[in-house]
Amino acid sequence: MKKFYILMIAICTLNIANAQNYDISFVATGATATINSVKVDNLTQNTTVTLNTGDILHLGSVGINGIGISNENLHIYPNPMQGKAELSFNTDKDGDAQISIFDIAGKEVLHTGKKLTKGIQKFQITGLKQGLYFINISSETYFYTSKLISQNTFQTVEKIEFTGSENSTTTPNNFKSTKATVNMAYTTGDRLLFKGISGNYSNIITDIPTASKTITFIFTACSDLDNNYYSTVNIGTQIWMAENLKTTKYTNGISIPNITDNAAWSALTTGAYCNYNNDTNNAATYGRLYNWYAVTDSRNLCPTGWHSPSDAEFTMLTSYLGGEFIAGGKLKETTTLHWQSPNSGATNESGLTALPAGGRNNDGTFPSNDIGYRGNWWSATQNNTTTAWYRGIENINSSVMRNFYYNTTGFSVRCVKD
Repeated sequence: MKKFYILMIAICTLNIANAQNYDISFVATGATATINSVKVDNLTQNTTVTLNTGDILHLGSVGINGIGISNENLHIYPNPMQGKAELSFNTDKDGDAQISIFDIAGKEVLHTGKKLTKGIQKFQITGLKQGLYFINISSETYFYTSKLISQNTFQTVEKIEFTGSENSTTTPNNFKSTKATVNMAYTTGDRLLFKGISGNYSNIITDIPTASKTITFIFTACSDLDNNYYSTVNIGTQIWMAENLKTTKYTNGISIPNITDNAAWSALTTGAYCNYNNDTNNAATYGRLYNWYAVTDSRNLCPTGWHSPSDAEFTMLTSYLGGEFIAGGKLKETTTLHWQSPNSGATNESGLTALPAGGRNNDGTFPSNDIGYRGNWWSATQNNTTTAWYRGIENINSSVMRNFYYNTTGFSVRCVKD
């Protein structure tokens, strides 16, 4: 097994010399200045890492972390190190663990084995001469790996020593509070989606980093009376919900009727909602579907401080993204996790993460296989007494369709900040 790891390291280091290496740090403003965690999605490579409070994201060439091996439970601080660094990692059960440190040529420079109890393990690394190193930690149930940079200018004895352990059940926050550098494979031009989380607040930013930088999350309150807390995203001068609305209540606390019967739905002249195919399981991911009467009810469908977008506000959004012909791709969630193939042109450049929640016909029926293939979102702008404007996106192209349809149709809702 050791030979396999060494070979893997040797192969992965071929690109290191020409790597673009950037460090990304995070701060917050708005409703709170605290960041609990940051989820980073590489939308180009379809990879994900998660950072805890104070962690630094290190972006580099495809190395050992680009092979899909988790290092989220391994922290090294400081990294780069001078004379010493603390290595900490979480073990999910009692058992033997092996720790190996390799230099850039694949030579093992340090190794230790120890029987560990379940919890947070701490080791001290000292004496590594200047250079780049790879750390492998393995047992029967886990394999962690990370990179360590040493800036040590003094020649001392290379050592790795066990310094203690903590029970992760009784002290769960100790490991999470350890500052670390989290590595992520990155190729120039990759688009990243950053989701900052602070308690019930979350904010999304997309970027293609070209240098080390600090990213600022702007946390904005966005929650409904069902205690659904929505991620937000700033697009141009607008702030949008980054999820489809799920509420079952207006902002004054009055319930919105859930109409499941087809004939009753088609006869409505007041607000109502439903779940696609009347299946409540769809609401968690795709949100709920509302008729236009609910969208324009004076009791307000959207969270306090938010409103249903007008036709003009939708046009402002699509114009900012380059026009209706290409804006759909910039709005859609990438991959085919929720969108059916081919999900043409999807980049989610906007961070809005539009989902294909389908819809409900004005006669109350649900189009067959609609979910996964298209998403439709109401505007608050009326066309005539029986129809209103909406926007639609499909899996087979990258455009946004602007059209009008019957008020009794069930579509998704995305709210925009007042």
